[in-house]
Amino acid sequence: MDADALHALALSRPADALRIAREVLAGTPSDAEAAAAHHAAGLVHRDFGDIGEAVAELKAAYRSIRKTTDRDRESEILATLGVALVMGGQTERGLAALDAVVPGTTGVLAGRLLIRRAWVLGALLGRYAEALADAEGAVEALADTGDLVWEARAFHTRAMVLLAMGVVDRADEDFVRSEELFLKSGQEVEYADARQARGAAALARGDLPTALQILDEAQQLVEELGVLEPDLYANKCLMLLAAGLTHEALVEINTAVERNEQQRGSDARHAELLMCAGLAAHAAGAYELAERRSLDALKLFRRQQRPWWAARTELALLQTRFTRGRRTAALLQACRRVSAELDALDVDLAAEAHLLTGRIALARSDSAEAVRHLSVAARARKRGLRARGAGWLAQALLYQDNGRPRGMLAACRQGLSLIEIYIRTLGATELRALATAQGAELAAIGLRFAVEKGSARQVLDWSERWRATVLAIPPVRPQSDNGLVADLAALRDLTQRMEDGHDRRPGRSHLHRERERLEAAVRQRVLLTPGQIDGRRERLRVAEVLEELGERTLVELVDLEDQLYAVVASRGHVRLRAIGPTSAATHSLSHALFALRRENARRGKHELMLDTIGARLESALLGDTLQHLGDEPVVVVPTGRLHAVPWSLLPSLRTRPTSVVPSAAAWVRAMRAEPPPVDRVVLIGGPHLAAGREEVRRLAELYPDAVVLADGSATADAVLEAIDGASLVHVAAHGTFRADSPLFSAIELDDGPLTVYDFERLKRAPHRMVLSSCSSALGGPSGADELVGLVSALVALGSAGVVASVVPVSDPATVPLMLRLHEQLRAGDGLAEALARTHDSDDATSQSFIALGA
Repeated sequence: MDADALHALALSRPADALRIAREVLAGTPSDAEAAAAHHAAGLVHRDFGDIGEAVAELKAAYRSIRKTTDRDRESEILATLGVALVMGGQTERGLAALDAVVPGTTGVLAGRLLIRRAWVLGALLGRYAEALADAEGAVEALADTGDLVWEARAFHTRAMVLLAMGVVDRADEDFVRSEELFLKSGQEVEYADARQARGAAALARGDLPTALQILDEAQQLVEELGVLEPDLYANKCLMLLAAGLTHEALVEINTAVERNEQQRGSDARHAELLMCAGLAAHAAGAYELAERRSLDALKLFRRQQRPWWAARTELALLQTRFTRGRRTAALLQACRRVSAELDALDVDLAAEAHLLTGRIALARSDSAEAVRHLSVAARARKRGLRARGAGWLAQALLYQDNGRPRGMLAACRQGLSLIEIYIRTLGATELRALATAQGAELAAIGLRFAVEKGSARQVLDWSERWRATVLAIPPVRPQSDNGLVADLAALRDLTQRMEDGHDRRPGRSHLHRERERLEAAVRQRVLLTPGQIDGRRERLRVAEVLEELGERTLVELVDLEDQLYAVVASRGHVRLRAIGPTSAATHSLSHALFALRRENARRGKHELMLDTIGARLESALLGDTLQHLGDEPVVVVPTGRLHAVPWSLLPSLRTRPTSVVPSAAAWVRAMRAEPPPVDRVVLIGGPHLAAGREEVRRLAELYPDAVVLADGSATADAVLEAIDGASLVHVAAHGTFRADSPLFSAIELDDGPLTVYDFERLKRAPHRMVLSSCSSALGGPSGADELVGLVSALVALGSAGVVASVVPVSDPATVPLMLRLHEQLRAGDGLAEALARTHDSDDATSQSFIALGA
């Protein structure tokens, strides 16, 4: 095999190339053959193994080639050695080697050498202007030469530099061209690298679903080839962090760090992985680990003389220290220095650095320093998406420090609108919910101002501004994907077999591993759902809420820095009440839910005093806000942490119709929702429910025209078809809430669980729905103050109202309760009114249900 073919093989099928190189060296090769074999082995070790061994192999290649008369090959090997030296931390020696071979060369050789130096200058050292000049020269030198592999590398290198400089569209064009050429020439690893780089370009455009999809394809390619591509895992970590998937990012990047350490890989790549691991640990709240990872990466980058990477890593380190509560003069001085360094290296990162410096200065009461740095950061609000977010936050803080509340609030609104545009680019509910965390601080600034001012209307307005944001955006159904449907069906079948076999031991069998694989596949397919940009979110004015309320009372809870407030709106008046510590309310709620669970299960020798427990919970949640009101219906808007309150347990709400909603705007939308044109009732009875068959049978007597699915006919396909667009659906079936993955919360049917992912495939959710068993009202907190779960999915899809329980309930006790509820519904009551008429002050079962929506 000739030198060029072996070189190409080293970057397409490294294991095969290393084997062939070893076979060549084991014989009696000529000097040229030995040089080619050592060169190939050095390439494999440099990119996929031990950088020390790579340098040793490349030095051996250089010694062999110097014994020949092939000066072009000698230049190439010396250039490859130069790259390896820089990657190993010997930056000056490596650059000297590259600078020694580039001058005086022309044609294909010049292109090959320029690519190597451009890659070092751009990817490793962040010297983008110099890197772009070399990359442009390489593209020009290699165009139309017929050397497809090196022409592809030239386009790829130029694309990499352009992307780093923010020229995304031109970069993507070059990535596409490099992909085509790598594919045509059979360079599989480099093709995968080009694919993952296109994913980075998609992320830079703000198209996260496309970025994730491309990266998944690239990862599958390299895993099939059995190689470790650090760039891919670093980019995947950054994409997962952009998506808010912090746990997944931390797991992925820590795995890559460990694999790179085990394989004694490139020091340069190891430093990059460590930096990403620090970012992931910070996002996951593991601040000690984040600081340790960032410090290790920073030491490597400084030793490798890579200023851009060092500045970026030090910024991450300083952000972690600030988050941990440090406000020292030394921290301020370090941030000031890093901001200056990034001004010359990366203007977008510089905006984040100046924002951090300004915040530290504010915390230290150094107003002049704060204004100087926040002003620089604020100017970035007209640039890229990431810089614009930092810019609007800086502008808000600047106005706040200057005592200009109108400007501060306007900046907060602009920043939130920007984030909302980004949220609309996402199709997956999970990603949308997570993305709201980006606006939490801006929303808190506006809310804090309103509370300090004591303006109840402004508190309500700012509370609504960033509450239940995901529900205010039209949902995006998962793409019509036979693979998704097949995976959901396989997951149902597998779960059913596991339940029938009574094997619930986690991680003990291949069935559990297969379930984990299927769940991961389902989740991944849905995460790739693209968003739909369909105009601005319609804002609901406080006056509209008051008009819609009529004789009702709205109680909206607000959690600000662990202090609970209640906004009470009734008969055109809006009042603000300070309640007490949020932690006290969550503690009382935990006690109440424990009591209800115990009473429903009929456990314990002594009967708990539910009246007393309910009174304590009311005091912690509402204070005296309801004592001066009449008996009119109440609409309650809890916070995410308090979403599972059993409101009928509270003495003031026991007999009062109470609607629970994620936001006042969501309640107004539910009130205005048009019922289906055809009045269709669906009754569903799942398996293994003690009184389920009796419950469905007796309800069928109330609704003689209802569609009944029970006794084996309640399968997923049949249920989804029946409930799509139904006016009223009653489900008597066991259910599960998955705190670890709320979208896999499910209702148990005859052929297995029907998950939230299944419900999201509905064209139109049922207008009203009653879930008579299981903790179906529970959701998983996510993002700023969002909930992800079965009920929130139904509301997002258009359900006007749902009755569900906040704790597991007694099956036999549920039957008479449900019959009374449906009798009231048939008499014309709404869900909240019907549920209020069924409440029994001595019955834990009736007090476990809440009415959500209208």
